[in-house]
Amino acid sequence: MTLVEYGDFECPYCGRAEPVIRELLADFGDLRYVWRHLPLNDVHPRAQLAAEASEAAAAQGAFWPMHDLLFEHQDELAPRTSSGTRNGSDSM
Repeated sequence: MTLVEYGDFECPYCGRAEPVIRELLADFGDLRYVWRHLPLNDVHPRAQLAAEASEAAAAQGAFWPMHDLLFEHQDELAPRTSSGTRNGSDSM
């Protein structure tokens, strides 16, 4: 069986679904999980860049670690400015 999620790394509902998906994967050992990007750019302005970052990680064999990292820091997605801060703030 395959579970396909069309998701957005900035979407709070996708973030809330993540623990449920992990539970399903743990409970059903033969379940295959497929992630498809569906960045909702009109409401999540950083989703496209997050999707591109995850694909760059995938090219290096690290999609799932990046996927997890993006969801762990979902509320902090913002590009760095030239001074090294995130959108003018000092926090990550």
